[in-house]
Amino acid sequence: MSERRRHRLRLEISREASRLFWEHGVAATSGDRIAEAVGLSTRTIWRHFRSKESCAEPIVTQGVEWELRALRSWPRHLSLEDHLAAEVVRYDNAADAGAQADTLLAVRMIRLADHEPSIRTAWLMACDQVEREMTGIIAQRLGRSPDELAMRLHGAAASAAFRVVNEELGAAALRGVEPEGLEGEVIRHVARAVRDATGGAIGDAINDAVAPAENSRAPS
Repeated sequence: MSERRRHRLRLEISREASRLFWEHGVAATSGDRIAEAVGLSTRTIWRHFRSKESCAEPIVTQGVEWELRALRSWPRHLSLEDHLAAEVVRYDNAADAGAQADTLLAVRMIRLADHEPSIRTAWLMACDQVEREMTGIIAQRLGRSPDELAMRLHGAAASAAFRVVNEELGAAALRGVEPEGLEGEVIRHVARAVRDATGGAIGDAINDAVAPAENSRAPS
């Protein structure tokens, strides 16, 4: 099986498992039930996942993949607020019904993670991926090594801000309301949370005309 086909199959299993977890609860959802929903054998499910709870991981990871793509493409001449605002517009224009359904499932799993420790493991694993990439992105933007303690702390702080805001936004979205304190242009609040969490070290546009020595000391 090719890696692409394996990824598609794991995502399809994850979609059905997440739907069942949300509708019936984790305890009431067995591996057999997931296999039946996908139209596969239970043995095939266990070839791709170590446990029924781990079936939620691909859909949860899919939920943070947009953020990671946006961060990877963050141009130096834009602030994080302006870049994320433009990426949201681009996503809204390009997202099809399937992508929107996956996003809703991811939001539901993040919400379910509040009281299901096994699902929270999947969510925290996705957040760990965000932290690792965030550290590298910040370090590259500041012209520093991702192994430096300061860069690792910035990456941890920024990814924690993303996690908390995602949890708040997800809970509010499922209630059909805007979270208190995050009314209006939500994505700018997300960027501001990252800026605040890193003490202003990350968030600003970078002026490459500034001399390297000066640029390395300036907030980004």
